[in-house]
Amino acid sequence: MNSAIIDQAITACFTEIHSRLSEAARIAKAAEACALAGSVAEGISVSMDIEQLIYEAGRLHDATSLLKRLSRD
Repeated sequence: MNSAIIDQAITACFTEIHSRLSEAARIAKAAEACALAGSVAEGISVSMDIEQLIYEAGRLHDATSLLKRLSRD
């Protein structure tokens, strides 16, 4: 496989990982603010989208690892 193309794909994956984790951090901060303000239930409600974002970031990381392994063959 072409190393330059794989490197571009891996870089794109890292960009997407960063985007999802940044969004998860923003959501966590909002949930924390709710909890600190005394509304724990609202904080939990706000935080529900974090799980999907972390899952997607994990799968993207799996893809980067696979691409790197394939590039060595």
